Amino acid sequence: MNKSRLEAFSDGVFAIIITIMVLELKIPEGTVMSIIRPLVPVFISYVLSFVFIGIYWNNHHHLMHTARKINASIMWANMHLLFWLSLVPFCTGWMGRTNFDKLTVAVYGVLLVLCGISYTILSRCIAKTHAVKTNLTIALEKDNFKGYASLTLYSLSVPVALFVHPLVSALLFAIVAVMWMIPSKAIEKAIDVE
Repeated sequence: MNKSRLEAFSDGVFAIIITIMVLELKIPEGTVMSIIRPLVPVFISYVLSFVFIGIYWNNHHHLMHTARKINASIMWANMHLLFWLSLVPFCTGWMGRTNFDKLTVAVYGVLLVLCGISYTILSRCIAKTHAVKTNLTIALEKDNFKGYASLTLYSLSVPVALFVHPLVSALLFAIVAVMWMIPSKAIEKAIDVE
């Protein structure tokens, strides 16, 4: 399989995930606050998940740019990532409909940990295909700090949701999102050079 085919398939899955999530947003049957208020947590969970899917799509693009060749381990690692990401609409809907109940927020945190782990596995599979380091692989290695920090905060969010308060966990999710929304200048420069 060539790289462009893997990217096209992955892009399609990302698009479907976002489409499924937006279809969960139901149109209100009126305009009074008593009807709109229950939709607020659903919308907030949608925005949070949309941002996460966008971050994964963006970073997946950068990661695939580093791949010199596609082998079976990369294909399976990519499917592993897409599997966990495909569960985001389910957890998003559940968390929103239950008004960020502690169990649903903890499950969402576990899912984010699994997405992060699978992305790390994919990164390592791609890095193994390089005989020598390039500017781009070096730039991606510098992002490892953000990856490990994300996994730590996601892991922390699970007990925080269950034993402290689910909104504190949601704040941890938002911190991770902001951290990843700040683009890496090193990656952008390395892509321009490659």
